[in-house]
Amino acid sequence: MLWSSTVVLSLLHLCLSKPLVRRWDDLADKHSWADIPKGWDFDSPAPANYVFDLRIGVKQAGMEDLIANLMEISDPGHGRYAQHLTKEEVEAFAKPHPDSTEAVSSWLEHHAIEKSKVAHVSGGGDWVTVRVSVAQAERMLGTKYNVYHHPASGQRVVRTMGYSLPRELHSHIDVVAPTTYFGTIHSMRATSFLQPDIIPVSNAVNAVVPSSCSSTITPTCLRDLYNTSTYIPAATNVNKLGVAGYLGEFASTSDLQTFFSKFRPEAKGSSFSIEQVNGGGNDQNSPGVEANLDIQYTIGMSFPTPNIYYSTGGSPPFNPDSQTPTNTNEPYLDWLNFILAQKTIPQVITTSYGDDEQTVPKDYAVKVCNMFAQLGSLGTTVFFSSGDFGVGGGDCKTNDGKNRVLFQPAFPASCPFVTAVGGTTKVNPEVAVSFSGGGFSQYFTQPSYQTPAVSAFLSGLGIKFTGMFNQTGRAYPDLAAQGSGFQVVVSGRTTSVGGTSASSPTVAGVFSLLNDFRLSKGKTSLGFINPLIYSTAAKGFNDITSGSNPGCGTAGFTAVKGWDPVTGLGTPDFGKLQTMV
Repeated sequence: MLWSSTVVLSLLHLCLSKPLVRRWDDLADKHSWADIPKGWDFDSPAPANYVFDLRIGVKQAGMEDLIANLMEISDPGHGRYAQHLTKEEVEAFAKPHPDSTEAVSSWLEHHAIEKSKVAHVSGGGDWVTVRVSVAQAERMLGTKYNVYHHPASGQRVVRTMGYSLPRELHSHIDVVAPTTYFGTIHSMRATSFLQPDIIPVSNAVNAVVPSSCSSTITPTCLRDLYNTSTYIPAATNVNKLGVAGYLGEFASTSDLQTFFSKFRPEAKGSSFSIEQVNGGGNDQNSPGVEANLDIQYTIGMSFPTPNIYYSTGGSPPFNPDSQTPTNTNEPYLDWLNFILAQKTIPQVITTSYGDDEQTVPKDYAVKVCNMFAQLGSLGTTVFFSSGDFGVGGGDCKTNDGKNRVLFQPAFPASCPFVTAVGGTTKVNPEVAVSFSGGGFSQYFTQPSYQTPAVSAFLSGLGIKFTGMFNQTGRAYPDLAAQGSGFQVVVSGRTTSVGGTSASSPTVAGVFSLLNDFRLSKGKTSLGFINPLIYSTAAKGFNDITSGSNPGCGTAGFTAVKGWDPVTGLGTPDFGKLQTMV
């Protein structure tokens, strides 16, 4: 009997695409570290019966299409500009291919994971949570879980130095957590710090830019500097501004009223709403410097726009004798899954936390970055502070076992789908503040929207710092704002605070007002702004041309005319930007 070539090819395709017998024991490395991440020490082997939630990030079939769509609706020159997607449309892009869903289900079934222990934590089904014991997770991932100690915070977590997946699953699964990412809630860095050498002011409602604002910053300074003081919001029924908070930081409502009395009296009596995510607290007797800084200045800039503070919890203290399942996942994942599940999301969100990019496994960073792309597709602008260590803090040695000294970019600031904000200081003119984080990603390639601006900087830089950074990487920050001497009320007392986590809420406030302007005219929100600010809105910023961001034993980059990896495109001028959006 002769077989037709069509039948033979069909059978061959079937055999190649759907193996009759899956090799779940054919494991290949997914991610591993050469050394224990800096700041962590080995404590002990993890107890075999310790139960926790294992999160599986299934590959999203339409992510490339979603990103292509995002670049169209974010391009002011495109016919679809600002035509944001609905929640259902984003979830359709994020949905895994049926083959991926089936493969993951078969793998879990092979390991005798009961269906009652499996949950989908995202609308698109791309995140699957499985309740397992350490012993089960070790068999599934071909690894060994240990307890690691973070002396600086006293925290202990259950993590691995590396994990594997069956080869067949590498094309279906992006990342599994918790595994090799050690950046948990207490080891993440808030990008702010106290400045006791700067004497606080008692009040500064009528502060003028040329004098007091050179050393101490209040809402009046910022509103005058960035030209928002005469704008009256008109779309407060629909426009919202969100602050993502971590590290057990709580924003105080009473401190906010004291802040208003001193620095924005017309706002007295107003407040903010609180969303508690994954066990996030709201201890009003324990206000945090970072939380108070963020909320006092987002409202200080955007009043009377409604503000929301998201208090996101993280992993609880490790208790080796506990039989209660614990969530040992990272706070970014918890917050992102929460916010993407909401029916309404603030048009602007600011976050003042980050890690060294090299401490974040690349597969994890890419997955999280793509979730920020989903937020942008929904019409939300996501701001992140660029970090407070210039081009890198400490010895800047790589953690790949080679111990090379390289500039150390920060994540999530290095994600191309967020807008990173660096810092400035002084007035008339503003100059780059020395700690302003900036540089080039080692993980993410340079997006086309910023290539002309970045190329001009690199041409001027020449061969300086050759080999110290990735010239083809995503460059940041994108923008900047004041970052030193912010007057913040904590436990009733005014103190001076610095850091790019002061800069990010400031810029977020300005863009929240721009959204208010658009919404009041019947337009949609700005959404992902990077393609806009690097093109038609590029002249809406005050170019910062002096100052630098030293680090890694070097003088760092220098602020120059045009974009630079210290202050980005510069600080915002609301009046100019209003005519461009």
